[in-house]
Amino acid sequence: MRAPGLFSDTWQCAAHGTVHPLQPVVPPSVEALGVVVHRAQVPVWMPWPLPVGWLFTGVACAGDDRSGGRATAVACSGPGPLGGPGELLLIAEELGVGLGARYAGIDGPDPGSHLCVDRPPNAKVLAAGRPTPMWQVHGAPADRAVFAGEARGLWLWAIAWPEQSGLLMYDELVLTDLREAGAEVDLLPCGALSPRILS
Repeated sequence: MRAPGLFSDTWQCAAHGTVHPLQPVVPPSVEALGVVVHRAQVPVWMPWPLPVGWLFTGVACAGDDRSGGRATAVACSGPGPLGGPGELLLIAEELGVGLGARYAGIDGPDPGSHLCVDRPPNAKVLAAGRPTPMWQVHGAPADRAVFAGEARGLWLWAIAWPEQSGLLMYDELVLTDLREAGAEVDLLPCGALSPRILS
């Protein structure tokens, strides 16, 4: 990847052209989350309230100082629905950014042919008070469950590890855009940094 310079004022990738760079991931804290929320031009989705026993375990953002955050990823970890540990990554992004596809382990920047929307949705979430259908993304690695849909005119991805943790998506998860959350965010329980958000 090439940084902005004399011939271009954007980040450039030899394979994909203009891209939004992924910013360094820092350990989870209310302050780190606040920085991403402040820069974000897209929603910063989080289950709210968090499922019982779950913690906020990381946040990532793609975009530069000039354009702001064009994609956000929030990681949460806790007890899986069938026992054992579970992890959930929620990504909001503009078309063509590719952060969700990267975490989902699929080719291309968007779900595209991996998404079959001519069938009823596999799950629904409540995103900022609106029922939001989510379809299972096919072709992802077998160790995770991947869902994608559209909220506020942007891609919304939900990726759960292990695959059985995808059962969380069938409980009508309530998502809040943290850009609109109040002071209760200061009480957010934080855990150790999720290795999933680093990969």
